[in-house]
Amino acid sequence: MKIRLAATAAILALASALVSLPTRADDSQDIGTGAMGRGGAWTQFKGGEAVFKGVCQGCHMTDAKGAVGAGMYPALAKDANLETAAYPISVIVNGQKAMPALKNFLSDQQVADVVNYIRSNFGNRYKDKVKPEDVKAQR
Repeated sequence: MKIRLAATAAILALASALVSLPTRADDSQDIGTGAMGRGGAWTQFKGGEAVFKGVCQGCHMTDAKGAVGAGMYPALAKDANLETAAYPISVIVNGQKAMPALKNFLSDQQVADVVNYIRSNFGNRYKDKVKPEDVKAQR
């Protein structure tokens, strides 16, 4: 029951954040150093751990083991799908199933940072590093 309530609260918080934030008018616009253009609300998240805690852990949980309740939130801990760095980049940028596309909210640097963070924590030990250029190539 606690997980279901936490998951529902996380969904409502993310939905509220997505609805209350303005979207970019032009997808080809460079979002520069932050989310949704310069000065966007998600620019406060610097580094992979901060992006994970501020954006991802609401659904994937603090231990990255995921949750089942109001929806199914897959585990990122000890996840063999993260072996190929292109996979988590694609999911974060383009979305997948219930995971929303975050390309208009996170910068290339933020996506690279959070991918590197989840691929080197939570029992994952992938050493190759993602660069912002790798993210830009998938947008």
